[in-house]
Order: sequence, then structure tokens, then C-alpha cells
Amino acid sequence: MTKSEPKRCSWAGDDPAMRAYHDSEWGVPLHDDTQLFEFLVLEGAQAGLSWSTVLNKRAAYRKAFHGFDIGRVARMSDAALDKLLLDPALIRNRLKIYSARRNAQAALEVIDSAGSLDAYFWSFVDGKPIVNRWRGRGDVPARTALSDKLSKDLQQRGFNFVGSTIIYAHMQATGMVNDHFTQCFRYRQV
Repeated sequence: MTKSEPKRCSWAGDDPAMRAYHDSEWGVPLHDDTQLFEFLVLEGAQAGLSWSTVLNKRAAYRKAFHGFDIGRVARMSDAALDKLLLDPALIRNRLKIYSARRNAQAALEVIDSAGSLDAYFWSFVDGKPIVNRWRGRGDVPARTALSDKLSKDLQQRGFNFVGSTIIYAHMQATGMVNDHFTQCFRYRQV
């Protein structure tokens, strides 16, 4: 970090793509169903991998999954999903690829019952972000009682790749919780 660089959460590192993601997206409250679904798919794809790996494949995921159009993803055929398993620009894990369709189908059911993914997800935090006061990486939990609750509800609704750790990462990414470190320049901005 140079003197002209703002203080960031340490996980952003020196990678320009990670810094750009940290500086402009991570932790910003999202209320768009397509973007909420995108992060659900991407966080599930990340399981066992680094976020930078997924971030570098994000454009390919957007193309493969029709811009994360929930209805189109829900209607993807087995043949279309199998074709994606051949694409080196994606994480070629059969369970993860197929989970995008299953999660889109479950998301449509949530939208039907709750009105939107936005209304559903944000109901778990009473419509406003939880603002934490973490000083460093060691302070931030991998999961919380709330992510446990949301994860369990999602699983009961038929979603997969939505374990509590994945869901807590989703909550962080979509701004349901502000987990920027207190000394990070984004902490007060989001």
C-alpha cells in the first residue's frame, strides 16, 4: 500500500480486480433480484476455492447463465448444463453447475411466495444492514447464528450450496452485513 492508497480490508490484497471489487461492490446493500441470485451462484461456486478465482471467472459465468436471468437459468436443460462442464472458463464441477439451475427454480418459488428475492433475503435483517465493528481478519466470523438460520431456511426451500459459511459470505457481499474493518475507508461509506 502506497501513501496515496486508502486503507482497505486486508483481504483485498494487491490484486487490482480484488481491490476494485472491494472498493465498489463488496458490502454495498443490493436490492436487485438478478444480482442477489448472481451472488448466490458465485458464492456457491466459490466453495473450497478463493474468491479471486471466482471473480476472474465472473464474466464467463454471466455469459453461461444468461446474465443470471433467474427464469432462463431455471429452464436450462441437462444438455445445456453438461455443455458448460466443458468450458474451461468456468469451475467445472458438476454439482456446482447443476446447482445454479436448482437454485434458480427454488428462487422462482421464493419470488412467488415472498414477492422478490430482495424481500426474502432482507427480511432476515429487518430490511437494514447489520453493521459490525471488526478491527481485523481474525475478528470476522465464518458464520453466525443468523447465517445458520438463513442457510437452514434456504435448504428447506430446496436450495443447495447454501451452507452457513457460504450464506454468510453472501450476506457480506450483498451488504446485509457491513464487515468492512473499522479502519477501512469503505466502512463508513457503506
